[in-house]
Amino acid sequence: MLLKPYTKYRECEPPLLGHIPWLTRLPDHWQVVPSKRLFVPRKERAREDDIQLSATQAYGVIPQAEFERLVGRKVVRITHNLEKRAHVEPDDFVISMRSFQGGLERAWARGCIRSSYVVLEPTYDIHVGYFAHLFKCVDYISALQATSNFIRDGQDLNFGNFSLVDLPLPPMQEQEKIARFLDWESLRIEKFIRNKRRLIELLKEQKQNIINQTVTRGLDPNVKLKPSGVEWIGDIPAHWEATKLKRVVRFNPSKSETGASKDDEGQVVFLPMERISVNGEVDCTERRPVSEIWDGFTYFRRGDVVLAKITPCFENGKGACLKSLETEFGFGTTELIVLRPSKPIKGEFLRFLTSTKQFLQVGEQFMTGAAGQQRIPSVFVKEYPIGLPPMSEQQEILDHIRKKSGEIDQAITRAEREIELIREYRARLISDVVTGQVDVRGIEVPEVTEAELQALDDAPGEDEVLVDGEATAEVAQ
Repeated sequence: MLLKPYTKYRECEPPLLGHIPWLTRLPDHWQVVPSKRLFVPRKERAREDDIQLSATQAYGVIPQAEFERLVGRKVVRITHNLEKRAHVEPDDFVISMRSFQGGLERAWARGCIRSSYVVLEPTYDIHVGYFAHLFKCVDYISALQATSNFIRDGQDLNFGNFSLVDLPLPPMQEQEKIARFLDWESLRIEKFIRNKRRLIELLKEQKQNIINQTVTRGLDPNVKLKPSGVEWIGDIPAHWEATKLKRVVRFNPSKSETGASKDDEGQVVFLPMERISVNGEVDCTERRPVSEIWDGFTYFRRGDVVLAKITPCFENGKGACLKSLETEFGFGTTELIVLRPSKPIKGEFLRFLTSTKQFLQVGEQFMTGAAGQQRIPSVFVKEYPIGLPPMSEQQEILDHIRKKSGEIDQAITRAEREIELIREYRARLISDVVTGQVDVRGIEVPEVTEAELQALDDAPGEDEVLVDGEATAEVAQ
């Protein structure tokens, strides 16, 4: 599909003093209008029958119940001072505390939202679909960001900032054509992204199956087997030793072995949970003086294996073999169990053992504590039964996992890059179309239903934030 520019353009006049000059040229028949001419703050407070809404960058402004269904968890419900919240009508727009990063959110439902948000009510005959795309385009968001240094000044985007960014206004029929085209293109791109995500998940599952199979059964499919004596482990190769982790691992070694002290000002690696991945990788960039972290944190040494013990990090398999730790020793979050492998077991093999489906699924049944704060007890890890191959066979298994994982990782990287490129294309396409840099009036596309539009969220992947921080804060108050 070849997109062409309009036949005639005009240069945009400089905006009023203090307004952001973000529109340079527009189709000759388009207008530039002050944003407060098209939208005004809705002043109405919550009605008695209003449902609670959540403002999310991923899904727009939707009922909290729908938000819970989409993210698969409950959120804190507000039960007092509901009358002070702001009333929202469908097709309003909401300025939330993260709008300077992700644009304005379209409201899909009637209800109420926190009073600190700005609800924008259209006052002009507009097509809301056109402005939904405009308010999310990268050029418009950049213009909003230019109205203030929000992070430095610690302030939220407000109606004053919104008013400093003038808006393009195509004829109504053209707004409809643009919205229809972008809805259709967005739906096509979203289907592409979802297919790529499914492929990535299948590849990750294939990689995990390779690990599960090889560290519990070895590489020889015809090897003689013997009962392990444990139901969930099943049979193991006959020449492997049936043992428990406590017999081949030292747990939570003492920091006294370092010879350092709480007065030591030397810098060492510090690992908060977010710097440990589910893929066994660690980010060693954060350094802290030993004196600052000597007490109250978890000690480990290069070559140790760390295992997350708190939900959901444990179930997700967060952990790593610290063979490449950039300092001789370090400290990290208290939510880690440290395993020091002894001579019969290699550290990397131990890491793979503690990331198998069997280990994580059985461990989940042993977790204790209140909901949301459940932890795996150390005794479960100590008593966990394993089949242990000879050291030479462990190395063969590790070499095989690295080879197969490398091939799969390359395929995953290609798919992720394709997602990245199509997102960049979509962002540029939307900006070019809503600002009139290309003409889509003559392109006929199928109509996208409202249900399809609401499902158009480019749902974040496993390692991404599903909704912006503002949504989380909103539901927790």
